[in-house]
Amino acid sequence: MKNLVILGAGTAGTMMANHLRPKLSKDLWNISIVDQYKTHYYQPGFLFLPFDTYTEEQVKKVGKKFIPKGVNYIQKKIEQIFPKENKVQLEDETLSYDILIIATGSKIAPEEVEGMKGKNWHKNVFDFYTYEGALALRNKLREWEGGKLLVHLTEMPIKCPVAPLEFAFLADSFFIKKGMRDKVEISYVTPLSGAFTKEKSAATLGYLLEEKNIKLETDFAIERVDNENNKIVDYGERAIDFDLLVTIPTNMGDDVIARSGMGDDLNFVPTHENSLQSKDHENVFVIGDATNVPASKAGSVAHFESETLTDNILLYIDGKPLKEEFDGHANCFIETGKNKALLIDFNYKQEPVEGTFPFPGIGPLKLLKESVFNHWGKLAFRWIYWNMLLKGISIPFVSRNMTTAGKKLD
Repeated sequence: MKNLVILGAGTAGTMMANHLRPKLSKDLWNISIVDQYKTHYYQPGFLFLPFDTYTEEQVKKVGKKFIPKGVNYIQKKIEQIFPKENKVQLEDETLSYDILIIATGSKIAPEEVEGMKGKNWHKNVFDFYTYEGALALRNKLREWEGGKLLVHLTEMPIKCPVAPLEFAFLADSFFIKKGMRDKVEISYVTPLSGAFTKEKSAATLGYLLEEKNIKLETDFAIERVDNENNKIVDYGERAIDFDLLVTIPTNMGDDVIARSGMGDDLNFVPTHENSLQSKDHENVFVIGDATNVPASKAGSVAHFESETLTDNILLYIDGKPLKEEFDGHANCFIETGKNKALLIDFNYKQEPVEGTFPFPGIGPLKLLKESVFNHWGKLAFRWIYWNMLLKGISIPFVSRNMTTAGKKLD
């Protein structure tokens, strides 16, 4: 009996378990998935928790219910990977593997910035990239009376690169509905030279910031949070005041990657961007936020990766060349407030452009255009996530690699 071990039962790991169990003989392959946490979170929902759009129950479920029958579910902490020995050390046992899939995700690391996780953490300095942070921020916004709100991005890469902008847009709508928008000064602070990483999207999103009276502060490389004076300060000693700071801290890979000596400076695993095989160990594959591939760290990307990776695991087992096909495809809804959203579709080489999706010339969704349909698509994704994506079910009419049909290319 051979052993395939999946580390991490988040989005990517759970999808891989569901993809692979039906395709691998139970007489030949034992599949185990390891995760120390009992709860599975719908992380895109953290964006909506602070605004009371989603409830706590809508963004979390027991993770084990999504693991298919025939997969050994191990709820234990992963201590270290020994890739040369093909072993994984858990808190009280050792697993041997023939194939390893690393799906350990990423996490926020506020301790990387001086003062960020200081005395005001979750008091007037918040994240919304964790369940705890989003809930604490929700409680703060329920009673906050206004002032200077900074929506701040520390550095790239981060999970869901559009989420900070979405938060700023949703905050604008939230305060309008509460009848207190005139009491709130919103600023979007980024280390980038524009509103977003992609040039065309940045132009569109920058216009929306201006339209919503959200100030854009660019090229701000934070050095510290001054908790005594409620300021963020960059390396050039440029300072910006705040009454409420909503920050996206540095995102890093799991600590086990550092302990195992398998990651880069941010604990992301060096990965071949088209095959998703580890660059250092041929029987190790990496998926989702754990990789260092230059694609968005988002659920849609993990979904598209999982389809290519499933094929490549089967090819690897058969001793055949791997597919070099994953193109960095990402498909993201961007909430812009007032029940509207944008949709962007892009990959490693192609920036987001205008067009229709998923059907060329028909839509019904518009690319790089605000619409109510796109907003509904964003909200519908929660159902798709729990009922299709986690279970490894392909989304109809959406291919793993980006199609140019229906897009206005340069």
